[in-house]
Amino acid sequence: MDHPRRLLDAATQLKADMVDRLGTLVASESAPGSLPHLESCADLLVRWGEEALGRPAERVVIDGLPHLLWPAASQRVLLLGHFDTVFPVGTIRSRPFTVRKDVATGPGVCDMKGGIVQMFTALRLVEDTSAVGVLLTCDEESGSVTSRPLIEREARRSGAVLVCEAATPDGHVKVARKGGSVYRLTVRGRAAHAGVEPRRGVNATVEVAHQVLTLGALGAADSGGTSVTPTLLSAGTTTNTVPERASLAVDVRAWTRDELERVDHAIRGLVPFLPEATLAVQGGINRYPMSPELARPLLELAQSIARQLGIPDVVGAHAAGASDGNFTAALGVPTLDGLGAVGGGAHAADEYVCVDRMPERTALLAGLVDVLSTMERFGPRPIDDIP
Repeated sequence: MDHPRRLLDAATQLKADMVDRLGTLVASESAPGSLPHLESCADLLVRWGEEALGRPAERVVIDGLPHLLWPAASQRVLLLGHFDTVFPVGTIRSRPFTVRKDVATGPGVCDMKGGIVQMFTALRLVEDTSAVGVLLTCDEESGSVTSRPLIEREARRSGAVLVCEAATPDGHVKVARKGGSVYRLTVRGRAAHAGVEPRRGVNATVEVAHQVLTLGALGAADSGGTSVTPTLLSAGTTTNTVPERASLAVDVRAWTRDELERVDHAIRGLVPFLPEATLAVQGGINRYPMSPELARPLLELAQSIARQLGIPDVVGAHAAGASDGNFTAALGVPTLDGLGAVGGGAHAADEYVCVDRMPERTALLAGLVDVLSTMERFGPRPIDDIP
């Protein structure tokens, strides 16, 4: 990187363009599973990606979902992100994209459409993108069920992965993430008239209440920050019927593989409290934790580039939430996360991005890509080494 300040100057000149593009991308709603909207958003990103990389996208459709891939023949670095958001179609009408005093708000602005805009802008600043791959998926918010094999395949053939999820509100990148598991508990009891003969029934709501209390004990404070959180719950059919069926979703997060496996074993060992009730468990470990050891050399490189750019120091943070970077790190591929927009409030009505920091983060990403594209240490893996 001969002239690092050139990158920052160029990114600063593109700030207005980035804000305009962010507004366009936020307005292109991309709710999970809404195929017409995901396809429309993908069409927009295909144009931007081809402009930035100078080569066409591969639209990888899995179970109807359009993931976007720009592979490199000899892939030294993979830029990873997702364009789906958690917000239902129509949210943009009640919360349109707005910029006030260098703060942009709108559904998905931080998680992670700001990062996508910065990603493509950074690639426009890199002279040679022939060793850079880009993968944008559209099912991350629903668990990356269809995209995971694609993510893992592209990571295995890369020397390093840069995840353009949002930074922390302070601008820290993410060097470690909790792993996560998702479960669904299904309880079956026996229906009966709630007023005439309730004792003939086996109440699935009461059974699932016992299970909620049991689950709460698995995330004790002395278990290293492990959380076991009952979330979605449904039970019963009518107000005057003993519920015959209940369903409970459970979210688990932990910093270590051992903790995820401990909770997994405990959940699979749950037994009913009520006589004649039955309990079935579905799901399991979805993402193993992202280890800071794999991120350390990339963090040090980012810190060096930040000093050359004259921007604030880059700090590595531990994040409780998981991302697709968990998948790539679990494969042993050097991974640095949180290289997207500086902001906060993800998944909430007050989600925001600091647009005044978009140029510096874009320049940082461009500098990282530029250096990684030529470093032998992060060279692409030989095809024979790919499992």
